[in-house]
Amino acid sequence: MARQQQQMEDTGLIDKVVRINRVAKVVKGGRNFTFTALVVVGDGEGSVGYGLGKAKEVPEAIRKGMEKAKRNMKKVSILNGTVPFEVLGHAGSGRVLLKPASPGTGLIAGGGIRAVLEAAGVTDILTKCIGSHNTQNIVRATMAGLQSLCTKEDVAKRRGLNPEEI
Repeated sequence: MARQQQQMEDTGLIDKVVRINRVAKVVKGGRNFTFTALVVVGDGEGSVGYGLGKAKEVPEAIRKGMEKAKRNMKKVSILNGTVPFEVLGHAGSGRVLLKPASPGTGLIAGGGIRAVLEAAGVTDILTKCIGSHNTQNIVRATMAGLQSLCTKEDVAKRRGLNPEEI
């Protein structure tokens, strides 16, 4: 039941529904169905977050997921529409390889990785999903990889040097 949905709100945030899953709980009287919605929210300028909403109905699950995603937004380092260097993000048994690409390459990614990178504002990148293809783990691994990135200025400040000296 994977589907992609993009919507620009009045706040200027991009939100994408990455996956909607129907969960069945078997009880004495039959089955109880609930829905989970994995949602990614970003501003297209380097801030991105994800959230998992659970509810009895799909719209309510999406709304809850969006609220969690907005609360969990993190700033990531993007350099000229791509990542500054190659990085491997881990989450559970899912791993995501993010490689910088030259301008004009485009966003070479699929599923959850694409949703996170589009919401973050990345335009040129090469990606590879290694290990688990579970959507939640892939989104978490992509976020972990993006959060581990740092710019030249960050490294220089940590070392107590000027950016030109590195």
